[in-house]
Amino acid sequence: MPTTIATDGTPLHYRVLGDGPRTVVLVHGWMMSGAVWDAMLEKLDMTGLRMVVPDHRGTGASGRPASGFSLEQYAKDVLAVADHAGAKRFALVGHSMGGQIAKWVASEAPGRVSGLVLLNSVPASGLPLPPDAAGLFRTSAGDRQKQATILGLACKQLSPESLEGMLKDAGGVSKEAIEQCFDAWTAGGFADRLAAITAPTLVVATDDPFLPPLFLKQAVVALIQNARLTHLPGPGHYPQVERPAETAALVAAFLAGSSAQA
Repeated sequence: MPTTIATDGTPLHYRVLGDGPRTVVLVHGWMMSGAVWDAMLEKLDMTGLRMVVPDHRGTGASGRPASGFSLEQYAKDVLAVADHAGAKRFALVGHSMGGQIAKWVASEAPGRVSGLVLLNSVPASGLPLPPDAAGLFRTSAGDRQKQATILGLACKQLSPESLEGMLKDAGGVSKEAIEQCFDAWTAGGFADRLAAITAPTLVVATDDPFLPPLFLKQAVVALIQNARLTHLPGPGHYPQVERPAETAALVAAFLAGSSAQA
């Protein structure tokens, strides 16, 4: 499997699926690795696509540094992976905190990003949680029960098999990643960068208890030119796992449309 090196020397692992002319980078969120995309990838029409699926630092097969878990460093990591994969221009699909990272990349390198899909994206301004929830989330590293509680709060249509797979993935995420990533995505703090995004953008909302459609419309869609909202009713925070076929169809349709526009 390909591995490249981040700007601070951290090894970054990624997978490549498909060999089409259009590269799409999938950017996962907090408490998971790139494996969180697997169910959706199984349902995705890969015609003409090459999917690049990184594991963020502290997750999956990537390195486990003691630091570097900022949104800015994550964006640099995504660009390092894209460079190593030979992707001069690419679309981004980001979920949750991965949506924040994708927005940072699209604002940092607008000429390289051909399209942006944001699944239940945390706003660039961040998402502070109530003290009880913040305590649960930030202290969940290596704690299966706490992580099961978090997924139970976040998801609405998760099968027992999918839950087990996600808990196995989450259990392998480093303590540093759990804690420092949580601090990064709750704080946000880069809404002023979003005016630089030029790529056509699709914001996908679900019946997510943390990020409902109206909130995403106000906090994400309204701040990005060329952005529009679509609502997938039913699933909670992880539509790519809870409803992979429908999520894959939304992503494929957007990619086809934005490719035609380009």
